[in-house]
Amino acid sequence: MSDSAEFIATVHPYDSLPRDEQARVAGFFSRRTYAAGSRIYQFGDLLPGLYLIRSGRVQVTDRNGDSVSELGLRNSFGERGLLRDGTAVTSARAVEDSEILMLPRAEVMRLMQSYRPFARFFERGRGVAGRSTDIATLKVGELLGHRSPLACSPDTPIIDAAKMIRDAGVSSVGVTDGDRLVGLVTIRDMSHRVVAEGRDLRQAVSAVMTPDPVTLAPSALGYDVLSIMLERRIGHLPVVEDGRYVGMISQTDLTRVQAISALGLIREVAMAQAVPDLARITARIPQLLVQLVRAHQPHEVITRMITDIADAVTRRLLDMAQERLGPAPAGWLWAACGSQGRQEQTGVSDQDNCLILADGADPDDAYFRDLARWVSDGLNECGYVYCPGDMMATNPRWRQPRNVWQGYFRDWIAHPSPEAQMLASVMFDLRAIGGDAGLLADLQQDTLQMSAKNSIFVAHMVANSLKHRPPLGLIGGFATIRSGEHRHHIDMKHNGVVPVTDLARVYALQGRLTAVNTRARLQDAEARGVISGSGARELIAAYDLIQTVRLDNQADLIRAGRRPDNYLSPSDLPDLDRSHLRDAFVVVRGMQSALGHGKGMLG
Repeated sequence: MSDSAEFIATVHPYDSLPRDEQARVAGFFSRRTYAAGSRIYQFGDLLPGLYLIRSGRVQVTDRNGDSVSELGLRNSFGERGLLRDGTAVTSARAVEDSEILMLPRAEVMRLMQSYRPFARFFERGRGVAGRSTDIATLKVGELLGHRSPLACSPDTPIIDAAKMIRDAGVSSVGVTDGDRLVGLVTIRDMSHRVVAEGRDLRQAVSAVMTPDPVTLAPSALGYDVLSIMLERRIGHLPVVEDGRYVGMISQTDLTRVQAISALGLIREVAMAQAVPDLARITARIPQLLVQLVRAHQPHEVITRMITDIADAVTRRLLDMAQERLGPAPAGWLWAACGSQGRQEQTGVSDQDNCLILADGADPDDAYFRDLARWVSDGLNECGYVYCPGDMMATNPRWRQPRNVWQGYFRDWIAHPSPEAQMLASVMFDLRAIGGDAGLLADLQQDTLQMSAKNSIFVAHMVANSLKHRPPLGLIGGFATIRSGEHRHHIDMKHNGVVPVTDLARVYALQGRLTAVNTRARLQDAEARGVISGSGARELIAAYDLIQTVRLDNQADLIRAGRRPDNYLSPSDLPDLDRSHLRDAFVVVRGMQSALGHGKGMLG
């Protein structure tokens, strides 16, 4: 017992326990020896406790037999299954003669409950724990509560609509045709369009309503409400679900909101008169990132806020371009792909965009060439540098009529070459930014249905999603870059975030899910049964942790006066964070292995 106490005093997190507790816990450990090649436990076994390597080496494999990691002295293993439901989610065998200490499950759970540092070491989902519940991160549906929406028909007399607003004590009424929202009337409309213009109060309310107003879905964030209200200078936002009018959010509903600086930047963007003005605004994004990280905002809120600024800048540039060029000769849509398309931009972002034109439009028309050049040049001046792969609307290939885009997707799906897989991966993340959003909606839905039905294409997309591997080393560490400027670092984008993004995209394809954001895709994949609840929760927790560490590192670089990037030195992390990050990569590798073997963590 004395020997065990001395040993665990050198192992984290046992070294965080009080001395008398270390001695007590040492008495619960049992010693087990395993000859080289022998099995310690198998996937699905009931685990008696938590394992700790006293000597030797242990290989951990996933349910398919693929190696997850090789562990050595002082490494723990078996905690994932032990803390979930007690059954092993991996298999373990001794690589060489090994001495293993085993702490019974009951004692592990007691320590988890009694000592927070011990619990934090083994807990998953640091990015989920303690998530903010302020209005910016609440769902619009939560802000609505159970209030029934106030509505009237288009032929309702103005005076009757005004009485409805007065009697309900609200400031607006939705105008509906059945359940479908067709317009909006506010107290301001009554003042400006009725009283000021001396209209007949018996006239139909359709004459003074705002037709086809901007709407949001219940699944949108409170932050979306704030962003749209500030950018568009409106005070009411109808909420629509599956085409049905379900409620109204007004500025009055947001009185509890504290000022969020990202919204201030968006407001300034909307008022900017020239590209240099926009550049001065976007130059403050790095400090915004630092501020949001310091406030412990969830990563998906931080990246949404940063992306929304990019969206606002793009729309303002589109407006400026149209002021210079005049009306377009045909319908068009500016769409973003990549991280902006997924609403996942960080402090390091280039531009990925395209123009989808109405059928029959000439892609070589000087108007569209000039529009693409003006906006792309403006984005570059604002810090969203030109795409290294020329994935921009300035490239004629990515400035085409809708029917040409349909041909692109059809060809990529029918002939899934490596380039086709890469392009399809990028284009599955398209999101409308400005122009006619209808040009993308049907295109995206048709493509999703077509690709999901093609098993060969799906198989190629699965293979493509496994090309980026988490940076796990053989002996319980990280596989860092071996040479060059980033030697001894890991690439948190290509080896951290991209593997999860690729997995989520395949799940969306398999389940025909329309979400574009990575986290939303994983949540939808769980809801639709594409992946199991346990698999989804572990992968989301791993993704949260990876993204959080990535943003923390970018904020640290900015505070040090350096440009943010995606390279992290594991040695710069505390032991606890380093262990958590490695465990997150293990989860991602396991999910990749399951997908590669056609299981997708079902069951």
